[in-house]
Amino acid sequence: MALTIPLAINLGARARSEVESQALLAAQTIAAGIGKEGLKAGPALSRQVSIYAQEVPGRVLVMDKDGLVLADSDREAVGDNYATCLRPEILAALGLACASDGTFTEVPAVANVIIRFSNVENADLLLAAAPVLDEGNVAGAVRVTRNIDAVNDEVRTVRIGIVLIGLLGLVAGMAIAFALANSLARPLIQLSDAARKLGDGDLTTRVGDVGGAREVKDLGESFDEMANRFERNVHAQREFVANASHQLRTPLTAMKLRLETAEGDAKDPELRRQLHAADLEVDRLADTVDRMLAMANSIEQGSAALVDLREVALRAATRWGERAEQLGTRVTTGGPSATALTNAVDLDQIVDNLIDNGLAYGVGPIEIETGRLGNRVFLAVRDHGEGIPAAEQTHVTERFYRGRGAPTGGSGLGLAIARDLTEKWGGDLSITEGAGGGARIEVWLRVADPDERSSEQEPEGAQPNRPA
Repeated sequence: MALTIPLAINLGARARSEVESQALLAAQTIAAGIGKEGLKAGPALSRQVSIYAQEVPGRVLVMDKDGLVLADSDREAVGDNYATCLRPEILAALGLACASDGTFTEVPAVANVIIRFSNVENADLLLAAAPVLDEGNVAGAVRVTRNIDAVNDEVRTVRIGIVLIGLLGLVAGMAIAFALANSLARPLIQLSDAARKLGDGDLTTRVGDVGGAREVKDLGESFDEMANRFERNVHAQREFVANASHQLRTPLTAMKLRLETAEGDAKDPELRRQLHAADLEVDRLADTVDRMLAMANSIEQGSAALVDLREVALRAATRWGERAEQLGTRVTTGGPSATALTNAVDLDQIVDNLIDNGLAYGVGPIEIETGRLGNRVFLAVRDHGEGIPAAEQTHVTERFYRGRGAPTGGSGLGLAIARDLTEKWGGDLSITEGAGGGARIEVWLRVADPDERSSEQEPEGAQPNRPA
């Protein structure tokens, strides 16, 4: 196409230029053949002009030096004055130029050709005029008129043909290239599909003989070897998880039975309340163990539902209120209701980990804020401690990572579990510095109804450009 389009354009220009040259040469030849002696109106000149018109072919007019038509092959303009500003080609041949006020000034006479649209014939006309000279002086002029619509139609037809040939060549080339590319890419597409299935959890996925080049075949064999090792490792991990689950659940069950028995035998109301609280904590610990094991085994538990983040915050404040009082602080909540599409149990686990982290590392009250920004909702937990250094903010959500100056006794799993559970429901967890110090950890989730328009204010540490 890069060759055919310029070729078609150049062909049209060349064809028109050739027609112009032929018409100009015809006008000059006729002017030379007539000469000064032939510029006499009468039957002889009319017959001569008619012969010239058949040879051109076209219309031929002969004028004297004043622009008066002496002969016309169409016999229509004899006696008319063609030296007007509307016919610049004739004025140029007579050595005249039209001034702005309509008067004429003398200029050197030249043969010239122009193309203009004729309202009378409703077509493009090629007009070539040449002077009739007598010893260097202008004695008259000859004009040859040709209708070039036929030439334009032929050029247009040839242009369309060339472009169609180019298009057919392009389509044929693309078809060949597509077939060749498909044969080369098919093994890679097969490998890509297999990798996607393996990543989605289909451990039986294998590519077998993918064909193609030797390098691609080697890649397919390496992929199947990797898949075999991966399947063995996953099966071994699941066996370990099953055994660990049994070993962890057994002492928790025994502890729960002892607490229930002690609660039933307790006479002191305060002791009974404490034992009941401990029993609930054992239940929550068992649920946490189950969820950690499920995460390790890549098992999705629960389903998405509409969860009010405000209610999640209030429940967390109630659960952690007594612990916070023992540490000389409190857990507060703020912000409007914001409904997310997530799992309530997972969200409780996330908030618990964030509060536990705040109580362990921070001082002062733990603030839980909820709200909405655009088509996302957030739940933020802020403490008033020393904060998390910027260099460590990207690492504290890694499993078993413990920052410098961290108190003893932690496992480095709390924020990692919170991040995994957040991403499990299509959200993201970010860490910023709270206004006035401390760490602010934000959990951003999908809003329950993305089409709603929120009027909530932007949260304290929210990032307006956070990806949706």
